[in-house]
Amino acid sequence: MKLLTDLFSTDYGLMSITGIIFMLGMGVFFMRFFKRKMNEDARHADE
Repeated sequence: MKLLTDLFSTDYGLMSITGIIFMLGMGVFFMRFFKRKMNEDARHADE
């Protein structure tokens, strides 16, 4: 339980959580962005 206490109550723990959330959000954004671009490219290739 000390691990969770340190994670949510110290400055380095909060910065770690922020970094993890930011990286996960970036991953989701890029997956959606690239998937959308690939679908657009496939539609243009069919024309």
